[in-house]
Amino acid sequence: MVEETAEPKNIILATDHAGFKMKEALKEMLEGELAYEVEDLGALTLDENDDYPDFGAALAKRVLETGYPGIALCGSAIGICITLNKYKGIRAGIGFNLQAAEFMKNDGDTNALCLAGRLLTEDYAKAIVRKWLETPFSGGERHVRRLNKIKKIEGENMV
Repeated sequence: MVEETAEPKNIILATDHAGFKMKEALKEMLEGELAYEVEDLGALTLDENDDYPDFGAALAKRVLETGYPGIALCGSAIGICITLNKYKGIRAGIGFNLQAAEFMKNDGDTNALCLAGRLLTEDYAKAIVRKWLETPFSGGERHVRRLNKIKKIEGENMV
């Protein structure tokens, strides 16, 4: 009998200083308990003067290049989420609770999860990440219709 091995699961992480500690905790969980191969785009050291748009841009580009999901953090999750959504093909949402994480994937087929490093506990952030990763896109007709409308809007409004 041949033992089947699962395909490696890949994920991309990025944060500024405000999410640094939480990113490290999430990375440990993802690599250990959840058996993901993590690409860490930084911050690799704590630097109070770094800026979330740099990390958001790097994460958006890698998600689009690889097709792997991404998790991005900043203090409130708002700035990095705005940055990510400037990229055509990125569908990022803020995981402010478990239900939001579920809806983001089930309804919106998000490819990036944004978390607030200053507003969530590490344990709750881990629960949000688990919920987001375990929830599949429903593929429901109305959700597909809406995502197609978003793609059309992206095409019409790119500068």
